Amino acid sequence: MTSSSGDIPASRLGRTARIGGLAASQTAKYAGTRAANVTRPRHQRKLAIERRHLQAADQILAVLGTMKGPAMKIGQLLSFVDLGLLPKDVRPHFQRRLATLCDAAPQIPFETMEPVLAASLGTPVTSVFRDFDPAPIGIASIGQVYRATTLDGRDVAVKVQYPKIVAAAKADLKNLSILLRFAKGLAPSVDMHSLGAELTDRFLEELDYTREAASHRELADAFAGHPFIVVPAPVEELCGPHVIVTEFVEGADFDGLRARPPEDRDRAGEILVRFYFGSLFHLGRFSGDPHPGNLKVLPDGRLAFFDFGSFKVLDERRLGIVRGTLRAVAEGRGADAVSLLADEGILFRPDRVDAEQALGYFYDTCGWFLEDEALTMTPRVASEAILQSLAPATDYREEMRGQDLPVEWALLVRTVVSAMALLGQLTATANWHRIAREWVYGDPPATELGQLEADFFARPRGD
Repeated sequence: MTSSSGDIPASRLGRTARIGGLAASQTAKYAGTRAANVTRPRHQRKLAIERRHLQAADQILAVLGTMKGPAMKIGQLLSFVDLGLLPKDVRPHFQRRLATLCDAAPQIPFETMEPVLAASLGTPVTSVFRDFDPAPIGIASIGQVYRATTLDGRDVAVKVQYPKIVAAAKADLKNLSILLRFAKGLAPSVDMHSLGAELTDRFLEELDYTREAASHRELADAFAGHPFIVVPAPVEELCGPHVIVTEFVEGADFDGLRARPPEDRDRAGEILVRFYFGSLFHLGRFSGDPHPGNLKVLPDGRLAFFDFGSFKVLDERRLGIVRGTLRAVAEGRGADAVSLLADEGILFRPDRVDAEQALGYFYDTCGWFLEDEALTMTPRVASEAILQSLAPATDYREEMRGQDLPVEWALLVRTVVSAMALLGQLTATANWHRIAREWVYGDPPATELGQLEADFFARPRGD
């Protein structure tokens, strides 16, 4: 699907018109359907509202996909959860439509993208690349990815930022209340204020490709030679503020992984956890954007990871807070967990947080990491935990809401819930607690992959 004009409206007025039009249109159409249902038989009322849900999914896909930027991010977030608002027989279709938001979003023609690439390179594209396929191999919220070959024969992936995306994103962030008001209608239990603050912080960071290339280099160096994790190295001399060039890796995408036998999906699930969380405890660094489009399965079974626009560093002191909190919660010491988080400034209203209610919140959101038993992460289990992290249950909603998380901690929460969503789509099974104990308690490796990981990180640096 190719956009005829490649136009991304950048002004706040233009983007407000599209976003506001989407919200107003859906509100009016749902109201019209409800009004007409008054005179319809019961079975016809059900069919009418289901058609309206499916039409809404189509319009969301069309409008948010065209908008790119934060608008598209909201659609991707909605695709992660099991939306209880919708009838059970409609939910899978609705989620599939939303889940295709990234891949099915209108392409921006290469003639529109090429000036951005040439300006970043400081020379015509043909002066740097021997071959350059103008058809994108990936379409994301702020850029498109292409496959190319350099003049010296290196096969590379080239991520190019959309023209005008910075202005467009800033306009969307100013209009965030409109976007979230619309999203609130689809997921009424979500704390949209907290979500809006987190989206704003993360998205502005992800616009900085120079920062992302540096983060990518850190992880590529750290995982060089790893037995089951690959981070393709960036080609630094070709990277710039609006372009990132990395080694190209050939492999199956996430949909291909989901179609594999359970043992393959379980192994991939463990690798996901060991990359996104293991890197935090081994390196003090972690990528905050687990997403189906950010990984590939290589023919030899290793997983390759990319896209590090959301990336944070935790020093030893803060890592100690993470370990201490997880231990306290796993051991049922709610008061100690609250005290640790309060001392760190994560809970700035600790007097409002009951220790037992805090334990309930942690178990609802990350109990899969705390229970010492094999657990299959299903889409329903993941969705319930994700919704609880965004909108705590009524019995401790007031205590846990309104706590302004520092940037690093907010990104850590996002990493946890996004990784859970991936595991849920894989229906991966493991004793996740035993894996976590390797990092939190220093226990011996719980699995074969754990032993390989321990051996890798035990090697002297530079080997």
